[in-house]
Amino acid sequence: MVKRIIIDCDPGNGIPGANVDDGLAIALAIANPNIALELITTVSGNTPRDTGYHVAKTMLDLLSLNIPVAKGAAQALLEPAAPWREHLDNNVKKQGLLHLWPQTNTNTMIDHDLSVNAAQAIGELVCNNPHQISVVAIGPLTNIAHTIQLYPEFAHSVAEIIIMGGVFNVPGYLKDTNFAIDPEAAHIVLNSGANITLAPYDVTTTTMLTHHDLNIIAKNDDQLSQYIVTTTRPWMDFSMQTRHIPGCWIHDVLCVAYLIDPTFMVSQEYVVDVALEGAYTRGSSRRWKKNGLRLTVGMPPLPQSTINVIEQVDNQKLLSIIFNSLAQYAR
Repeated sequence: MVKRIIIDCDPGNGIPGANVDDGLAIALAIANPNIALELITTVSGNTPRDTGYHVAKTMLDLLSLNIPVAKGAAQALLEPAAPWREHLDNNVKKQGLLHLWPQTNTNTMIDHDLSVNAAQAIGELVCNNPHQISVVAIGPLTNIAHTIQLYPEFAHSVAEIIIMGGVFNVPGYLKDTNFAIDPEAAHIVLNSGANITLAPYDVTTTTMLTHHDLNIIAKNDDQLSQYIVTTTRPWMDFSMQTRHIPGCWIHDVLCVAYLIDPTFMVSQEYVVDVALEGAYTRGSSRRWKKNGLRLTVGMPPLPQSTINVIEQVDNQKLLSIIFNSLAQYAR
């Protein structure tokens, strides 16, 4: 059965220093015959909201696709934007690695007036088609939180929200970018009562895409595969130099792959929440088994709903889904 989806994202293909996993997630959704991508919305995160909008529009224009793209939140509900933009937009220059992106920024400027509001677009599509639309949320959750606030019926009308966010036990990470850029939004979404599956850093950092894998994709003689290869190589080189890994993690694509075939992943149900206070804890995430806490003194009533948290993934099967989907599209 074909699954109808919305992708809410912060794509950065072709942008120096920006992660490209959103673009690969979009490409997989476009290429796989069992996915119907009906709307793309952009949020400030990996890239500023308008930059992500330009990336998504450029990608669709290259393929002559008429999938609607809507701009959403340019900043978080409460979290100050400036420190995050300084870190995310200027880190590559500070690392002295701008040279890795020669002539890859092919994004064209799009008329800002052509975009509708993301929260409205998401809310109307989901609420007019109850239990039929899944939302793949692979950026900060500001747009989804706005949608929940504007459309009270949204949480129970959406088929599922698949979120890339949170980190529980990865060395060096007290928090992840998606939740920490807007902790209040993450808290709202996680406690909305919607049917949620979460792909945290704990599992997404077990994924891996290498230059060898890109060489396989490059054999496809079509614009989608070539766009992914061309825009991914600089980020992969940056990732290899700064993270000291053999390629790059492909966090976001896991959420689309889950909708295609969840059988190559292992997950468990947890209560999940995000800390909103504390100099060292704000934006960090916690999970625990329902009725599994031994000490709850001083805590508010615990959430009744649980969240499906992905804990293991077979990376080779994930790559096979990507390779096969892109090869089918190329034909």
